[in-house]
Amino acid sequence: MAVFWAVLVAFVALTLLRLARLLGEASKLVRDLGDQAAPLLDDMTTTVKRANEQLGRTDVITKQVAGVTQNVSAVTTVMTSVVGGPLVKAAAFSYGVRKALSNRDGEGRSAASGRPQLPARSSGKGRK
Repeated sequence: MAVFWAVLVAFVALTLLRLARLLGEASKLVRDLGDQAAPLLDDMTTTVKRANEQLGRTDVITKQVAGVTQNVSAVTTVMTSVVGGPLVKAAAFSYGVRKALSNRDGEGRSAASGRPQLPARSSGKGRK
């Protein structure tokens, strides 16, 4: 019976030694991770700060582009009203003058109806 207890004590002692080594290795690994985590966190903090600075600059640029866009829109509206209106009126006037001159010569009007003539349709295609 004493041999049984001796074997049991030896087995438990070996198991405890292995467990102690495992715990020693685990604590070393945790310590190494802790040592490496601090610089990584510092680097991440620096990166996030730089990203925030860049986003702030991008926000300023976006606001300036929005202002430029509004100014271009306003200039376009002004130019359309200042130049577009008279151009349309001048084009309409020149069209009216040409039409009046051509009507005075008798072109483009039917003598009987006083309306412009439509071109004749081609016959035979597509009809039965």
